[in-house]
Amino acid sequence: MGHTEADLVQLLHTGPFHLALRTALAVRGLPLQRVQHHLAHRGIKVGVTSLSYWQQGARRPQRPESMKAVRALEEVLQLPGNSLIRLLGEGSAVRADVERPAGRPYRSLVEASGVVEELLAELESPVDGGLHTVGHHERVRIGAGRELVGRDSQHVVRAHRDGVDRYLAIHHGDPGCDPARVVVRATENCRTGRVRWHHETGVLIAELLFDARLRAGETYLFGYGFEDGTAGPSGEYVRGFSFAGGQYVLQVRFDEAALPVRCRRFAQASAGAPRGGRSDLTLSGRHRTVHLVEQGVRPGLLGIDWDWA
Repeated sequence: MGHTEADLVQLLHTGPFHLALRTALAVRGLPLQRVQHHLAHRGIKVGVTSLSYWQQGARRPQRPESMKAVRALEEVLQLPGNSLIRLLGEGSAVRADVERPAGRPYRSLVEASGVVEELLAELESPVDGGLHTVGHHERVRIGAGRELVGRDSQHVVRAHRDGVDRYLAIHHGDPGCDPARVVVRATENCRTGRVRWHHETGVLIAELLFDARLRAGETYLFGYGFEDGTAGPSGEYVRGFSFAGGQYVLQVRFDEAALPVRCRRFAQASAGAPRGGRSDLTLSGRHRTVHLVEQGVRPGLLGIDWDWA
């Protein structure tokens, strides 16, 4: 269904921001590449991916340079001054917080996986890293602002060839994550090597260097973590597995000031597949945690999602 100027006027009045932006682009008939060109002509650099995220509602402009771009968008799209900026104001932000955060759209997961491949290639890593996971216990912390504060991993791996001496840990932040501000911690039997990130998708890859060079068949236990807290409200935590492996335990801990009303585990064969294997998880009162245990992981995705209201 085509959008009209009347639709645009209405959405500029009521919001939300992403629908108003999407409608303005449709009514003006401007593709994102053309918008990016107009912004660049005004000295403002914004990626097509960011513009796409903004109009999907997967990410909100927050940083000063992003807000500058939104003001320029008002000019490019011939909109009244402050009409888009106003929708990003305090009232709009409060409404966004009480709603459940948007799950990552399929396209953003695909784009992120493409970025991961590029960063792995930059770090000259073979696809499987020469390691199989024997066991992985991951603890995720959700803060009082409903944000992903950080996560910690204790990981046991087995080398399937000689000479393996590192592991590449991947962090994919929630929409709005600033990977440049994410802190990598090497906590046990490893140290941090090279770190690479991609702003648009919120992906960061950290090289964790082992204290020993492994021989084929040897196991190794190490610990590491990521301190994030840079994104908006979190509605899920998902872990992707490229290969079959051993036991995976995921524990999510919520701040007592922000407890969800419902939590569920799920499994997906791939990013685009429907979510199955759903079951409700009960929040334990004293520790405010939920967890899942998978004895033998298969390729695909496992995770826990939750509702705030």
